[in-house]
Amino acid sequence: MAFTLIDLPYDAEAIAPAITAETFSYHHGKHHQAYVDKTNAAIEGTDHADASLEAIIAAARGSNQGLFNNSAQVYNHGFYWHSLTPSTSGPSGDLAAKIDEAFGSLDALQEKLASAGAGHFASGWVWLAEKGGKLSVEETHDADTLVDQGFNPLLTIDLWEHAYYLDHQNARPGYLKAVIEGHLNWDFAADNLARGTAWTYPN
Repeated sequence: MAFTLIDLPYDAEAIAPAITAETFSYHHGKHHQAYVDKTNAAIEGTDHADASLEAIIAAARGSNQGLFNNSAQVYNHGFYWHSLTPSTSGPSGDLAAKIDEAFGSLDALQEKLASAGAGHFASGWVWLAEKGGKLSVEETHDADTLVDQGFNPLLTIDLWEHAYYLDHQNARPGYLKAVIEGHLNWDFAADNLARGTAWTYPN
C-alpha cells in the first residue's frame, strides 16, 4: 500500500510565532512529503509493499539504511505534528502522576527536555517516552526513531534545523522554549500512555 502525507491536525498558522505557517509549508509540505514519496518508491513491487509503516521501519533497520531513514522520518514527522497543539493546559491524571514520579515536577521535565534538545549534537529528535511503566527523556540521532525499540513514545520534538531555522535561525533553545512551554500536546501524550503501545501512522 502507498503511504500518504497526513494532514496537520491544526491550521498552519495556529502555532505561530513558535512555528510559523512558512515553516510548516516547507517542513510538512516539502520535507515530510519527500520522505513519503521516497518510502513509497522504495517499497513498490517489494515484499514491503503491503506492510505497515512500523513493520517496514523494523525490517529496514540495519539492513536497508535508505529505506530505514525515509520510513522512520515519515513516522517521526507524523508523530511530531500530533505532539504539537495550538494551546496547552498541561498534563493531568495518570500522566501528571507519572511525570512527578519520574522527574519530580512538570517544570523539571520541561527543563530536561529543553536541556537534552539544546545539547543534542546535530540533527535528531528528543522524546518523552514510557517503558516498563516508567517515563524517560530519550534522544535519537538523525532519522532514528523509538517506535521499534521497545518504547511507547508519548511526545517528540524535531531537532533538525529545518524545523526551526526560518523562525529562530540558529537559536534552537528559543524554539525549544516556545514549543515546550506553550505547544506540547499533553492530551496526545496521555492517550499514548493510556493505550500502552506505540502510536501507528495512519494510512
